[in-house]
Amino acid sequence: QVQLVESGGGSVQAGDSLRVSCTASGGTFSTYAMGWFRQAPGKEREFVAGASWTGSIPAYADSVKGRFTISRDNTKNTVYLQMNSLKPEDTAVYYCAATPEIAVQRSDYDTWGQGTQVTVSS
Repeated sequence: QVQLVESGGGSVQAGDSLRVSCTASGGTFSTYAMGWFRQAPGKEREFVAGASWTGSIPAYADSVKGRFTISRDNTKNTVYLQMNSLKPEDTAVYYCAATPEIAVQRSDYDTWGQGTQVTVSS
């Protein structure tokens, strides 16, 4: 089964950009659809973005459309989330997850990383 490790989180100012990464090991990365979720304190974990096996079919939550971009490099077993024009409400722990088919429901994903903190200050 694939294992996932996120990296690249940090603290930024509102309006800044940040890219988080998720690297997979132990499985055939190119056969998984990948998703990014986030969880803010006291809130449910929510879908942010998803990418199909080839990355050609992205999906985004309305709250991040036009600001975030998901991409993947199957030669590096890595999926990225480029976050631009960050807002304080984007503050959360960001998780990547793997699933056989692209999906937006948390319950459709069966493999998760440990998460990386993103903090956006105003």
